[in-house]
Amino acid sequence: MAFNCVNHEYYLRFSDRVLAFIRKVFHNNPEFRHDSLKHVARFAPIIPFMSGRPSKKKNLKRVISFPDHSNSLYLGCPIILAAGANKTAKRICDYANMGFGGISVGTATRNYREGNTHRPRIGFLEEDRAIHNSMGLNNEGVEVIAKRVDQQLTKAHKVGMCVGVSVAETPGLTDENEKLKDVVESFSIAYKAGDYIEINVSCPNTGESRVDMDLTLTEKIFSEIMKFRNSQTLRKAVYAKISPDLSERHLVNIMDMLVRCGVNGVVVGNTYPTKKMSELPVQTKFENLTPLRADGDCGGMSGRPLYENMMWNVKYIREHYPQMSVIACGGIDHGFKIYDLIKMGVDAVQCYSVVAFRWMAAHAMRKELEVALAEEGYRSLQEYDDRNPKVTKLQ
Repeated sequence: MAFNCVNHEYYLRFSDRVLAFIRKVFHNNPEFRHDSLKHVARFAPIIPFMSGRPSKKKNLKRVISFPDHSNSLYLGCPIILAAGANKTAKRICDYANMGFGGISVGTATRNYREGNTHRPRIGFLEEDRAIHNSMGLNNEGVEVIAKRVDQQLTKAHKVGMCVGVSVAETPGLTDENEKLKDVVESFSIAYKAGDYIEINVSCPNTGESRVDMDLTLTEKIFSEIMKFRNSQTLRKAVYAKISPDLSERHLVNIMDMLVRCGVNGVVVGNTYPTKKMSELPVQTKFENLTPLRADGDCGGMSGRPLYENMMWNVKYIREHYPQMSVIACGGIDHGFKIYDLIKMGVDAVQCYSVVAFRWMAAHAMRKELEVALAEEGYRSLQEYDDRNPKVTKLQ
C-alpha cells in the first residue's frame, strides 16, 4: 500500500477571512466561539452569504458494510462531525446544513457532568490552525442524549445524516467493577438510539488515567459490551475511539484485543495529549499555553498538526487489520485528504477543528473531494467503490 501523506493546503477565500476576523473579535471568549457552531448550523439556510443547506447530490453517498453483517451505515457523504461538537444531541439535522453526512453526538457519560471548572477550557492556536481543549466531558448524561437521538433519528436519515452516539467511562470512579458497570450501562442506553456506538477510551481531558492505558480493563469493557451487543436482535456497529499517541507495540496490543472481542472498527484517533505537543509539527510552544493549563496539562490538541501522525496510524491499521472498519480523525481539512484516505481503505472521516478555520468547511471539502474523484475518472464514490473493492477478511 502506497503511503500518500501530502498535507494538502487550502487557500483562504473571502468567507474564510471573515471567519478569521470573527475569531479575532472574540479571541477572549474561546468557549463562546466553540459553542456558537450550533447557531451557525441552525441559521445557515436563511442567511444568504452562509450558503448552508443540505446537499441534494447523491454522488458522495457512502455505505459502510461489515463482515459480521452488523447493520450497514448510510452516510450522505463520508464526512462526519466528530464528537464534542454537539454534546447535547439537540437539533441534529441542522448540521446537514453545513454539509455533513453524519454526526457523532456526545461524548456522553452515565450521568450529568459539568466538566472541568477552570476557565478557559479551550483555546485557538491560529498559527497552527489547531485547538486546545480540556472541557472535561461536560454533558447532560447518556439517558437524556439517547432520548433526543431516538426522537430525531428518522428525520436525520431523511436529510442524509447517519447518527452515532459517543460514550465514555464516568471520570472519578476508582473501583474496576464500578467502571465496568458504568460503561456497559451507558453503552446499553446509547445502543437503543444511535445508528452506531463509539466507545471513547482515550479522552485526555479529565485528569483521569485513560482507559486505553489499562489493556486488561479495556478488554473487559469491550468483552462485556460485545456480549451485550450480540444478545440484541439488531446488531449495530461498535467503534473504539483510540488515542493518536500510542506506541506501535501498544497499538498492536489494542488492535489484537479489539479483533478478539469482535469490535467492528476504530476511530483513529482522539485529540493528541497537549503535554506531548512537541511530538507534533507545531509552531506554538508548550510554555506559551500557560492560560490554558489550569487543568494540570491534561488537555488535548486537535487540528491540522495531527494529520501526519493520523495517516501513519491509519496506514498501519489498514495493512495489518483489514477486517476492521476505519474512520479517520485528525487534521482533516481538505477534500483531497479525504480522497487520499479513501484510497487507503478508510470508510469515512471525522472532523471538527476545521469548522473554526474554514467557512462551511464540509461543503468546501465535498467540492474538493468531487474534484479529486473527477481527476481520476470517477463520477461518484459508488463508482470508485465498485471499481476498487476493499481487501477485507472475516473476523
